[in-house]
Amino acid sequence: MRVVSTNEEQSRANPFQETFERLKARRWEQARTSAPERVARLKKLRAALVARRAALYEALYEDFRKPAAEVETTEVLLVLMELDHAIKQLGKWMKPRRVGTPVLLMGTSSQVRYEPKGVVLIMAPWNYPLQLVLAPLVAAVAAGNCVCLKPSEKTPHTAAFITKLIQDVFPPNEVVVVEGGARESQALLELPFDHFFFTGGARVGRKVMEAAARHLAGVTLELGGKSPVVVDDTADLAASAERIVFGKFINGGQTCVAPDYVLVPSAREEEFLGHLRASIERFYGGTEEARRASKDFCRMVDDAQFTRVNTLLERSVAQGVRVVLGGQVDAASRYIAPTVLSDVKPETAIMEEEIFGPVLPVLRYDSLDEAVRLIRAGTKPLALYIFSHASGTVERLLGETSAGGTCVNTTVVHLTNMDLPFGGVGESGVGNYHGEFGFRTFSHERAVLRQGPLFLLNRFFPPYSDKGRKMARLASRLFE
Repeated sequence: MRVVSTNEEQSRANPFQETFERLKARRWEQARTSAPERVARLKKLRAALVARRAALYEALYEDFRKPAAEVETTEVLLVLMELDHAIKQLGKWMKPRRVGTPVLLMGTSSQVRYEPKGVVLIMAPWNYPLQLVLAPLVAAVAAGNCVCLKPSEKTPHTAAFITKLIQDVFPPNEVVVVEGGARESQALLELPFDHFFFTGGARVGRKVMEAAARHLAGVTLELGGKSPVVVDDTADLAASAERIVFGKFINGGQTCVAPDYVLVPSAREEEFLGHLRASIERFYGGTEEARRASKDFCRMVDDAQFTRVNTLLERSVAQGVRVVLGGQVDAASRYIAPTVLSDVKPETAIMEEEIFGPVLPVLRYDSLDEAVRLIRAGTKPLALYIFSHASGTVERLLGETSAGGTCVNTTVVHLTNMDLPFGGVGESGVGNYHGEFGFRTFSHERAVLRQGPLFLLNRFFPPYSDKGRKMARLASRLFE
C-alpha cells in the first residue's frame, strides 16, 4: 500500500494548496529583491497593460457594456497612476527610516524597516474588475510579496484578460490568478495567507475577516455603504449637480464611492432637481430613447444586480416617491435608466441598503442638525461629499460625522490622489491603500534597535541596591 504524504493529503483537501506552496517557497527570495528589481517587474506590467488596451476595451464591453472612455479613465488611468507613483517612489519607501532615541537609551540607534508580509491574497470585485485587481497588486509587488489574485466571476471576460496578462508578466511562483466563483473563494480563504485584501460587500467582508482571524493574519477590507452628499445654501447648485451626476452615474452607478443619496435644503430642492435633470440630459441624452441608446452609459453587471436595484426602485415608487427623471427599465439588456427620486424619506425602501445602481434619491432637510442626525443614523460610509462655500459648515460636517474619505465641492476624485489614503471605517472597511499607504499595507514595519559601545542600562540591573533604586526613581522623575 502506498503511503500518502502530508502534502498530497493537503492538496486533495484544498485544490489550491500546491499553488499556495509554490508561492510560499518563493516567499523569502522575493523578500530579498531590491528596489530596481521590483521596479523592473512593475515596468513590465505597465508595458503589457498599455499594449493590450484594445483587448481590455472589448472584455469590459462584453461584461457590462462599459464605454471605452470610462475604461480608460476609471480602469487604465488609475492603474497607470499607481504604477508610475510606485516606480518613482519605491526606492525611498524601502529605505529604513531612522527614528529618535529617548535619553534612557542613550548609546543606541533606532530605525523602522519595511519587510514584506509574505504570501498575500487579493480578492477583487466586479464593478472595476481590472483596477481593483491591479492597484493593490502594484502595492503588494512593490512591498516584495508573492501574490494570489482572485478576480470576480461576474466579469468573466475581464477575468480571462487578467489571467493572460499576469501569466505573461510574472512567473507562476510570484503572482498567480485563480478564476472561479464562491467555491474557489472559500477554498482560498482556508489557506494560511499572511495578509488578506478584499474589496466588495460587508457580508463577504466579514467572512474574509473571520478567515484572517483564524490564521492570525493581516486583513484589509475595502467595502462600501451609503455615501451621503450634503448640499447647503451657499453651494453653486448647477456645478454641484453636474459633479454629483458624474460621480453617481459613471459605471452605471456601480461604484463603491458613488454618491448614494443627496441631502438638500427644502427651499432649494426644486431648483436643484432641475439642475440634476439638465446634467443627466447633457451627459446621456435629452430623451429616454437617447439615454437608452447612449454608448456612454453601461448596464447592470448581471440579472441579480438588475433585479435587486429594480426591486428597490419599484418598492420606493409604491411607497409614494416622485420619479423626477428616469424610472424606465429593460430586463433583457439589464438597463436601468439614470433615475432621480424626490419625496424620499429615511424609511423609504431605496434608503435600506447601498443602492449600487443608477438611482439617486434626494431628501430635503431644514437644518444642518437634521442632516447630521440622518447621516449618523446610518453606518459609517466610505465617502462623504460636501457642497458648500461656508468653511464653518464644512468643518462642522467633518467634525460631527465619520467617513472613509471626504470631498468638498466635488465627488469620487479623491481616490485618484496617490498621496491620500483610500479606505473605509467601520462598516465601510478596515485599513487603506494607494501610493505609499498601499506599500505599508502589504509591509510589516519592523522595529530595529542597535546598541552601541555606550551602555547605561546596566545601572538598572539587579541586584537592586539603594543606588539602583535612586537611579530608577531619578529616571521616573524625568517624565513627571
